[in-house]
Amino acid sequence: MSTVSALLKLAVGAASPGGARPRLSILMYHRVLASPDPILDDVVDAKAFETQMRALAECFTVLPLAEAVARLGEGSLPARAACVTFDDGYRDNVEIALPILERVGVHATFFIASGFLDGGRMFNDTVIEAVRRIPGDTVSIPELGVADQPVRSPEERRRAIGVLLRKVKYLEGDARLEACDRIASLAGGCLPDDLMMSAAQLRALSAAGMEIGGHTVSHPILANTPDDVAAREIADNRAALEAITGKRVTLFAYPNGVPGQDYFAEHVRMVRECGYAAAVSTSWGAAGAESDPHQLPRFTPWDREPMRFVGRMVHNLVANRAVNAPARAAAPAPAMVGAR
Repeated sequence: MSTVSALLKLAVGAASPGGARPRLSILMYHRVLASPDPILDDVVDAKAFETQMRALAECFTVLPLAEAVARLGEGSLPARAACVTFDDGYRDNVEIALPILERVGVHATFFIASGFLDGGRMFNDTVIEAVRRIPGDTVSIPELGVADQPVRSPEERRRAIGVLLRKVKYLEGDARLEACDRIASLAGGCLPDDLMMSAAQLRALSAAGMEIGGHTVSHPILANTPDDVAAREIADNRAALEAITGKRVTLFAYPNGVPGQDYFAEHVRMVRECGYAAAVSTSWGAAGAESDPHQLPRFTPWDREPMRFVGRMVHNLVANRAVNAPARAAAPAPAMVGAR
């Protein structure tokens, strides 16, 4: 049974005609939860994700990203073209998202930060899981300029997580690790070490026909990283993923991904010289014939209701033209879970 009106489907076709005037929508996700989580209230759960994927499949032509990029360059992109991507390499991508994608018949590309496979934990998850467990009514970390941040309710804990993530995200490597260790120490216990997928799960994901893309080894902010280290992060990540999957890795996602803030022109050059055929940012928009294939924009409507989900995608197609300029920043996404 159709969940989206015929009129809205026509609007999708008009906004994304393909051919000589191509428009490619690339959706971005990080996690799909088994069930709603009051701390991660803006992250989709399995039910909401399946609703979104069914609406997407009903109204769009969903393609593998590598194929879509190639056809965008050739001028043969079909109307209503869309792709689905995931960043970072969370375990739930395999255990929860993959069965839904297979059931609905939707292909996705998974950008993996290889250094966190097999028991690693990303800095943002250290902050989230620590604040989830911190006892008492407030949290104070003077060295980060945080004093008496209330944590009496899930809403206050979410707010505290946002404050702390903004404090630590742009710290350089060792300083960020030290800050996260300090936050973790306040939780007074062990934090989960099973949030990211294993190498075996990554192989299974690839064997299921899903594309695997690079996302650096340790997810640094490239703009804050020495050039030699940044180049090594990009190249070593690709080599690790190819060794695990036995397949060429031709797609890349910039960590955090805001052009002109999180990565610069020299990092685009590094990605190109490393052999990547295309790369995605976190700038909101839809790609067109004029788009730089190594700086493709992405977008995700967070609406749970199918009509609003598709309607917001149409708005993105119309309002946010293809992004090429490094000065264009991503619109703030509500999901705080991903390191992006």
